Amino acid sequence: MLSRRSAVFFALSSLLFGGTFVATKAGLAYFPPLLFVAFRFDVAAVVMLTYVGLTSSRSDLLPRTRSDVAGILATGVLAIGLTNALLFVGQQYVSSAVASIIYSLNPIMTPVFAALLLSDERLSPRGAAGMGLGLLGVGLVVSPDPANLLGGALGKGILFTGAVTAALGAVLIRRADSDLSSTVRVAWGLPFGAALCHLLAWSGGESMAAISWTSEAVLALTYVSIFAGVFAYIAYFSLLDTAGAIRANLIFYVVPVVSTLGGWALLDETIGGVAIVGFLTIFAGFAVLGSKSIDIRSRLPTVPTDVPLSEEESAVREEPRGYRSD
Repeated sequence: MLSRRSAVFFALSSLLFGGTFVATKAGLAYFPPLLFVAFRFDVAAVVMLTYVGLTSSRSDLLPRTRSDVAGILATGVLAIGLTNALLFVGQQYVSSAVASIIYSLNPIMTPVFAALLLSDERLSPRGAAGMGLGLLGVGLVVSPDPANLLGGALGKGILFTGAVTAALGAVLIRRADSDLSSTVRVAWGLPFGAALCHLLAWSGGESMAAISWTSEAVLALTYVSIFAGVFAYIAYFSLLDTAGAIRANLIFYVVPVVSTLGGWALLDETIGGVAIVGFLTIFAGFAVLGSKSIDIRSRLPTVPTDVPLSEEESAVREEPRGYRSD
């Protein structure tokens, strides 16, 4: 069962990451995808480094061990940089619904890496059942068009690779077991993510001239940088530290739900009955995952064993001891 602190981190990261799909779709009309991601991390890195510089002591801020460096690299290069680069590029080729359901394979793959790389995280049969319900619910919520699922092979492959990268990055962060706080680790990781995305943008021939700086573009960049960047990463990586990789990555079941509701509220998209059934299925999956097994024997009345006996009962109990057969 998640603690109250972990539940808050779970809700915040699910909500903020869920809005990323809407903001990304809007921003891709004005930015090339890799430059969009790079600028996102440029802004987020400046904000995060300023924040930790003002609120952390020098001893808490500086990485000192190999584990600290490994945690920073896993955060910046894999969990942040490469994952988002693949996500933004992949969204060019498929619908948001298809992108959501493919990226929601992340929680399914996390236990695979955890089983290989971590000794303290294993998926129980109950956990597998809950995750299966969650994945089914995601499919019902986004209810993708079968024709779209059959098309866009390139985009699906890119998004699937991004989901694998995110799962691997989350597990490697746990494996590194850094002494740095999650906030400091993210602050150091963001510049690595930004540098990687700038390098990929340069390698892919993306140009600053292709950017259209409109008010909508600035709004989309602000959301993905500050809200889905700084705030969401603080919540998510704190959740990763407190709840573990398997439970933390369950947020990617909730992200498509938030995206669907966001599209309904902001873009006048309709929500069908199948999507509502999907919401309920996801909640059922979380109920299975979060429930504790009940020992029925603990609920049964106990029979006292130390009740004092009456004199008559004591005499009856003692009589056989003095009896001898001829």
